[in-house]
Amino acid sequence: MSRYTRYGGGDPLAPPVDLAEALDAIGQEVMAGYSPERAMQEFLRRGGRDQAGLDDLARRVAEKRRELLARNNLDGTLQEVRELLDTAVLEERKQLARDVTMDDGDRAFREMQLEGLPPSTAAAVSELASYDWTSQEARAAYEQIKDLLGREVLDQRFAGMKQALENATDEDRAAVNEMLRDLNELLEKHRLGDDTEQEFRDFMDKHGDFFPEDPQTIEELMDALAARSAAAQRMMNSMSAEQRAELMQLSQQAFGSPELMQQLSRMDDNLRALRPGEDWSGSEEFGGDEGLGLGDGTGALQDLADLDALAEQLSQSYGGARMDDVDLDRLARQLGDDAAVDARTLAELERALRESGYLKRGSDGELRLSPRAMRELGKALLRDVATRLTSRQGQRDVRQSGAAGERSGATRQWAFGDTEPWDVPRTIGNAVRRTAGEGGVSGRVRIHVDDIEVQETEARTQAAVALLVDTSFSMAMDGRWVPMKRTALALHSLIRSRFRGDDLQLISFGRAARTMEIEELTALDARWDKGTNLHHALLLANRHFRKHPNAQPVLLVVTDGEPTSHLEPHGEVYFEYPPHPLTIAYAVRELDNAGRLGAQVTFFRLGEDPGLARFVDSMAKRVDGRVVAPELDDLGAAVVGSYLGSRAPSGQADYRDWFGGRGFWAG
Repeated sequence: MSRYTRYGGGDPLAPPVDLAEALDAIGQEVMAGYSPERAMQEFLRRGGRDQAGLDDLARRVAEKRRELLARNNLDGTLQEVRELLDTAVLEERKQLARDVTMDDGDRAFREMQLEGLPPSTAAAVSELASYDWTSQEARAAYEQIKDLLGREVLDQRFAGMKQALENATDEDRAAVNEMLRDLNELLEKHRLGDDTEQEFRDFMDKHGDFFPEDPQTIEELMDALAARSAAAQRMMNSMSAEQRAELMQLSQQAFGSPELMQQLSRMDDNLRALRPGEDWSGSEEFGGDEGLGLGDGTGALQDLADLDALAEQLSQSYGGARMDDVDLDRLARQLGDDAAVDARTLAELERALRESGYLKRGSDGELRLSPRAMRELGKALLRDVATRLTSRQGQRDVRQSGAAGERSGATRQWAFGDTEPWDVPRTIGNAVRRTAGEGGVSGRVRIHVDDIEVQETEARTQAAVALLVDTSFSMAMDGRWVPMKRTALALHSLIRSRFRGDDLQLISFGRAARTMEIEELTALDARWDKGTNLHHALLLANRHFRKHPNAQPVLLVVTDGEPTSHLEPHGEVYFEYPPHPLTIAYAVRELDNAGRLGAQVTFFRLGEDPGLARFVDSMAKRVDGRVVAPELDDLGAAVVGSYLGSRAPSGQADYRDWFGGRGFWAG
């Protein structure tokens, strides 16, 4: 048997969520120092170009809550009763004035009764309970008061009852009282654990029309009743003491029978015991001009409870928060189907990000960018670097990627003058596809010159590369943290994709130095420790070079300050500012060691500090190195360009060749 449910909204033909925009935004946030978890939360909060975010939904929730409180007040039922009472008294006075047959003493007594009614609406209604009305219109208005009160007190606990019982008959009222008696018996049995599922089904078969929510279990029934009953209690708590006293007194007149209030009070007691976690004591400050009846006021309090719950869910500020926590039915009820569609899309996006393989959870439980995500992010950064490099002036355009040497793994279309070996499988494949596209005869394939692809080679030796990045206090303070990390990732991606034989060591140095994997450096938060330990970083770099005696050492140093700390012989870190002469001497000694190992050295000086400029210039001269002072936006291109220059004997190769020719640019 097929079962159909209500459509959840949105475009049924829309494609699955697109992760491209989200991944790009998350990558940028990670580069800015956010953790992947926080970066994902920020994207969900902000939303995309055509996608509302959590902040927008939360704003709409807050606006509706303010509107409810500002527009309404809670004395609507009292106002209705007062109007009906005034109508009844006026009609009675008219009748007394018109009735010439009435005894003058009786008329005077009745007029005195009406004139002496207490100012309290509830007291006046109670005093007129035994009054013998002479006007049919007045009697009807007074009976409407009792009918209204009965429907209102029921509407507080059962949504829609005010409208359903309008013009109710005595049989209808008897059915309500019977439902309440049966309901209380069922709830009391459940409190004792003596109820059965069959008893619940029998109750719903008999009284199901009173429950449009169509609860499927007694737990669902209690949830709906307790939420409404607790909201009714909060409404009473929100009233003034005078309003509360009047309504309690008026409620005794409901349907002209005290049994109704007795059964409702009994039901409230049962629900309090069964659902103690509901908010039975809260209150709200309503300050508007539009009066709410008891039922409407209770509904408004339920709406406020829904909005408060949604505000917490949309904040995602509690431990273990997930988009799946957002109650979509409640959101649709309060803000409409479009809001629920937006929240559902965000939930699907979060789920896709977690399940796509771009994010993985580490041993510490924290999310990390996966190697796949790092490759994609590095590829994007390399595209930016390549664009900057090829836009520079003075580079000789050489199409070859190297006429002889190691195969790089990349291929390109053959051009006149190329001497590289053919890539036979790709060449034949191109010919077969072209022939098939031209409707050629099966078995006869002719190779056209445009089908030929050659294998690129690189005339190079293996290199041991040490990238030393300053992670001191000033790097974070002066906005150099993000460019430093982008530079490291771009160089790492280039070596892993195009120069796999080279060995890259990433070394961060602040107060002390340490080696890092690219994932760790990318996720590294800004450091606020003072100290620039170039000495320790050079020690680690030289150890890396000695591990690769047959490789060409390449030393790249990114820094914005003179050394202010060094490593003592016993392993302790010494810090002093201005720099101690011994700190400078230790750094110079290790740089000389790198020079003796044959390292090609380039310093990348950030900032305009004259002391740093003098220090870096003198250090570079000692080892016949270079000094580059790039703008922050150009740091990645400067570092990658320096590395590529060390890989080309002539230093004049077109940078596009290093990035894989046409294949890279198409990617």
